[in-house]
Amino acid sequence: MEEADFAETAVTALNELAFGLGCIMKCRAALLGAAALLALSSPASAGRFTAWYFGVDGGASWVEDLDVTAYGTPLPLPVGASGLDFEMGWAAFASAGYSFDNNWRVEVEGGYRHNEIDTVTPPALPAVALDGDVTQYTLMANVLYDFASSSGAMFSIGAGVGADYARANSAAIAPLVAPFEGDDVSLAFQALVGASYPITSWMDLTLNYRYLYVTDVKLSDEDSIAPNVAHVDSDGGAQEHTVTMGLRFGGRGPDRPVAVAKAAPPPPPPPPPAARQYVIYFGFNKCSITPEADGVLGEAATATRQFGNVAVKIVGHTDTVGSKGANQMLSECRAEAAKSNLIAKGVSANSISASGRGETQLLVQTANNVKEPQNRRATVDLN
Repeated sequence: MEEADFAETAVTALNELAFGLGCIMKCRAALLGAAALLALSSPASAGRFTAWYFGVDGGASWVEDLDVTAYGTPLPLPVGASGLDFEMGWAAFASAGYSFDNNWRVEVEGGYRHNEIDTVTPPALPAVALDGDVTQYTLMANVLYDFASSSGAMFSIGAGVGADYARANSAAIAPLVAPFEGDDVSLAFQALVGASYPITSWMDLTLNYRYLYVTDVKLSDEDSIAPNVAHVDSDGGAQEHTVTMGLRFGGRGPDRPVAVAKAAPPPPPPPPPAARQYVIYFGFNKCSITPEADGVLGEAATATRQFGNVAVKIVGHTDTVGSKGANQMLSECRAEAAKSNLIAKGVSANSISASGRGETQLLVQTANNVKEPQNRRATVDLN
């Protein structure tokens, strides 16, 4: 009966591991689809932890039924095949990791799982109760991706790889004739799905679901049937799954994306400054104000009001046709005509000075007695 218990324990552990692996493979597409939907329907701001974090969680553990083979070496012993069934157990985990700004995070996780053996089922016989248990310690490296939701909850999906140390104790399982206590270290893989919700700025409530697959579990007990070594091997890999709740601690990123303040539009360019000099032109041998010249003088009058307290200097000029004396008088007439026009437009007479330069300051240099329209001018300077 003790041998049967041991075989049942080992078989149960292995069966549960195998079942977990099957669930991972079957649920993979569904989990990825759910993650994609979350990514599409959730905003990218969920106040997730950034930089370093650590967490603890605990809950229920299930080991799927296992098929095991019990035998002894080096002396030939009969080989017995059995099926093990486990009771629901409990598990606890601690993790520490780093969360990147792009929603990826990596972590190292240590786990503990304990399950009692319920029954053993020998070939062609009904199941019988078996006293025993299986304890597992895991050390895993996980990579996870987080999906935010508008409610503030965060969902995650990931996978891990690492080592599983399993230790089984049971009553004898035929063909073993003594109680069995064996252990083994195996390569392990897991898939993870989780959710978290912020409680404070530095703490989250977490809910996690893990599938663990352990490869080639082979338990050995050198003392159970000395001088032989007793073995209980799983017929394939073993797997289990856990559901846990816990807490995660760390530094939280912003609850909403940081809005980049838009730069204020540049102020409109200032109006072009009013001209400080205006030039008007006259007909040949004339000092009367033309309509074009009147428009320019109007602009000059407006500028004097814009600038405020300014002095207006008007200088008349002529071309080289005629005597210098006549041209001097003509240039003075042109300056006075411009002054009178500005006074009529509201410019104070006291602010205006008018003078003539005759033909001494030609704009366009010409020979004597040459008609040049650009030299028949008056300049209005605002100072």
